Amino acid sequence: MSSLNSTSRTQAWLESLRPKTLPLGLIAIVTGSALAYWMGHFELPIALLAILTAGTLQILSNLANDYGDAVKGTDTEERLGPLRGMQKGMITAAQMKKALILNVIISCICGIALIIVACKKPEDAIGFLVMGLLAIVAAITYTVGKRPYGYMGLGDISVLIFFGWLSVIGTYYLQSNTFDIVTLLPATACGLLSVAVLNINNMRDLESDIQAGKNTLAVRLGPAGSRTYHTCVIFLSIACLIIFTLLYMHRWTAWLFLLATPMLLLHIKRVNADHSGEAMRPLLEHMVKVALLTNVLFSLGLVLE
Repeated sequence: MSSLNSTSRTQAWLESLRPKTLPLGLIAIVTGSALAYWMGHFELPIALLAILTAGTLQILSNLANDYGDAVKGTDTEERLGPLRGMQKGMITAAQMKKALILNVIISCICGIALIIVACKKPEDAIGFLVMGLLAIVAAITYTVGKRPYGYMGLGDISVLIFFGWLSVIGTYYLQSNTFDIVTLLPATACGLLSVAVLNINNMRDLESDIQAGKNTLAVRLGPAGSRTYHTCVIFLSIACLIIFTLLYMHRWTAWLFLLATPMLLLHIKRVNADHSGEAMRPLLEHMVKVALLTNVLFSLGLVLE
């Protein structure tokens, strides 16, 4: 019996850690590293440390999200998404707090190691230290605190900033020690694809979020508006990659990311065909896979250029 309870508790922690979300958080680091490789600045140790740091921050965000939603009563049995450890009663609030503190410590260690290895100027070290602390605060305050910004419809812009601009451009800068404007379009595309993942997650939970008073952007826009927004976000992300390729790339391999376009168009069609939250459940996983594929193909095109 104790073995069964131990297995259930381990499963509960795995559900809260959400390992399936990790690739989405790490792909921005891969894209930034691919840009560094393309420009002749690639540094493997820095790329690996950046991946490790991003992974710990992603886990921190997942744990904080579960804690905040559980405390506020947002995740109920009526929610269409999967219930996590705290919602099932397998993990207590005190245990989750300890896990959050431990993860903050690990994230800080990884981030400081990254700064020591990568930053060659004191001002760069200070700048990335501040950004790292901001990332930790953003990961926690998305659903935790008196005024969590995820409950005010600001999650989308946060994802664009942290999963797009800071992750991609920051990874490139850490390896090259310089900012290059050419990284802005790929960083924006990467961030927008992550925004699309968040948006479809919020479309799935729209009804339960309304009842819980969680005013995500999907709640503010409504079923029809959030789908129009979703379509625009995806098209804008592809437009960014197309413009970048036209301006800076020369070989046909740079267009590999277009192989994901049919899947993105099919995704848009399916999203707009059914406005029910239930229909969004399989489309969330589909969006994650297509976002990963698009970024991987784009990064491969950079490496082959």
